[in-house]
Amino acid sequence: MNPAQSEPVGPVTAPTAAAIRRRTVRVAALGLAGGALGSVYLWHTDPHRPGQVLLPCPLKMTTGILCPLCGGTRMAYDLLHADVVTAFHDNMVLLTLGVPALAYVVGSWLNAGLRGRYFRPRLSARGNAVVLGIAAVWMIARNLVG
Repeated sequence: MNPAQSEPVGPVTAPTAAAIRRRTVRVAALGLAGGALGSVYLWHTDPHRPGQVLLPCPLKMTTGILCPLCGGTRMAYDLLHADVVTAFHDNMVLLTLGVPALAYVVGSWLNAGLRGRYFRPRLSARGNAVVLGIAAVWMIARNLVG
C-alpha cells in the first residue's frame, strides 16, 4: 500500500454534540468579532461621501448598472447611525427581505448548534426561483427608476 494513500486508523465517527457546540461558539465568536471590527470601521467611514476606502461593487464599477445588493454598505452605515428612513432609501428590498432572512438563518444555525445539532439551510428549486426572481425584478426596477 502506498503511504500517500493511507486509510484512517480507526472508525470515522460523527462529531459529538459537545464538539458541535464548541465549534458553533467558536465560529459565532469569530463572526461577532469580525462584524464588530467591520462595524467600527464603517461607523467612522461615511459611504455617502466620495473618496472613502470601501469595497466597490464590481458590476457597477464595470457596467454602471446597480446590482440587487448595491446600497448595502450605505444601508448598514445608516442602520449603525439609527437612520432607518435613509437605510430604506438605500436598498429597500435588502432591508425588508434580506436582513430578516439573514437573521432567521443565523438564529436557526446558532440555536441548532448550541443544542448540539447541525443546521444546513437549503432552498428548494421554487425557493431559488423566488429569490432570483425578486433579485432580478429589484435590479431592473431600480435601474429603470434611477
